[in-house]
Amino acid sequence: MKNKKGLFQRFLDLVERVGNKLPDPFVLFIGLALLMVVISYFLNLTGASVVHPGSGEEIPIKNLLSEEGIQFILTSLLENFTGFAPLGLVLVMMLGIGLAEKVGLLDYAIRKTILKSPPFLLTYTVVFVGILGNLASDAAVVLIPPLGALVFYKVGRHPLAGLAAGFAGAGAGFTANLFVAGTDALLAGISTEAAALINDSITVTAVANWYFNIVSTFMLTIVGGLVTTKIVEPRLGEYKGGAVEEEDTEELPNAKKGFINALIAGLVYWAIVVTVIFLPDSPLRNDEGGIVPSPFLDGIVPIIFVFFVVIGVAFGITVKKIKSGKDVSDYMAESMKDMSSYIVLVFAIAQFIAFFNWSNLGTWVAVNGAEFLKDIEFTGIGLIIGYIIFTGLMNFLITSGSAKWAIEAPIFVPMFMQLGYSPGFTQVAYRIADSSINIITPLFPYMVIILAFMRKYDKNTNIGSYISLMLPYSITFLLSWIVLLLIFYFTGLPYGPGVHTYM
Repeated sequence: MKNKKGLFQRFLDLVERVGNKLPDPFVLFIGLALLMVVISYFLNLTGASVVHPGSGEEIPIKNLLSEEGIQFILTSLLENFTGFAPLGLVLVMMLGIGLAEKVGLLDYAIRKTILKSPPFLLTYTVVFVGILGNLASDAAVVLIPPLGALVFYKVGRHPLAGLAAGFAGAGAGFTANLFVAGTDALLAGISTEAAALINDSITVTAVANWYFNIVSTFMLTIVGGLVTTKIVEPRLGEYKGGAVEEEDTEELPNAKKGFINALIAGLVYWAIVVTVIFLPDSPLRNDEGGIVPSPFLDGIVPIIFVFFVVIGVAFGITVKKIKSGKDVSDYMAESMKDMSSYIVLVFAIAQFIAFFNWSNLGTWVAVNGAEFLKDIEFTGIGLIIGYIIFTGLMNFLITSGSAKWAIEAPIFVPMFMQLGYSPGFTQVAYRIADSSINIITPLFPYMVIILAFMRKYDKNTNIGSYISLMLPYSITFLLSWIVLLLIFYFTGLPYGPGVHTYM
């Protein structure tokens, strides 16, 4: 007799059923792109426009059916596709990871190391690594989820649960970390400029939210692990998708020696990278000699790509799976076959996002929504929670954290400052909403990547399956973060060095 499903599980089933009745993602995003064309036409007829709060520039809704719009559609179609930011990142990363996987290195490493860890610790480790991986920016979203799926598959657990745990850490937990990342510096710069509208002596530093982010890392690791084991895995049930194509590394000659050689090669590689970083006038550091931001972090994707090539080649040569340069390119080509569905989806979603951005629809909705929230004159913690919910909803229109903050900061930072709140506190409220909700919006560029990875284990996966898989993480992360914010708010704990709720 089957156990009766709880209310939340039935809700997730409903989300999946409704979502999966939507057209194939490729058709869906082509349809949404056409919808943007229609909406832009009618809003342009009304003369709709908005004043950007940062630049003061009046931004009109541009008509995609105008002469200028049609020219944009025709002349930018290829550029929208090839210039889609995650496309190159994903393909380059998968070339390196694919090589290491095809020669059998990843399989062997998982079997001999990670699989020996306590099962209860495995889930939390995947989430934790995903969160820390954000130091490598978007590369973590490409690297951690498929490895999490592979690890879960090897221990007999549902691979989609491992993929979801990794993606939750890398995607929904993006703003948390034990270390100061490039995101901290980027958002702090925007916050400082917005604060100058009220007080130009205030500076928001890159460590303004550091203490809060450290606590968030451990909190989200626990929450993500519990969501995976208590909600996601029971709902997925036993994996019956059959064997995933993989290399049988147990029978490879010299597999243990190959792993040791790969480990040595990897350590030597990183030793060289670190040495170059600390050289006088290193080209990998910024003009002030710092790491955040720096060419090192900006170039982290090719650096990680070369790392996987180095360890993959070292392993492949030792086990005699790589005998010439042609073998390397052949294995990389095999890995690209697995990404074919992703490339097709990218073409559609890139057009939709380009149309949406060019027409200024996202900015128009975001600014008008922010002004409305300002006009209703909430005060106290109600205002803070209302602002968090507002920002979460804005993720369905603008997924770029920096672009959205550039729109919101000039409105909400000064407004909250006049109520006595510090800019660093306002920035925290923004970050938790932006980070936790992104993973469930179809506009999120990496959604199509996760869909491609999901289809490796379940060919029938669709948008409904994706949203129902990630929704529990999004909701619980947001609610947990709000509770954590309230604890800091009412106890007076600092969010970073010298940064409290009130100025």
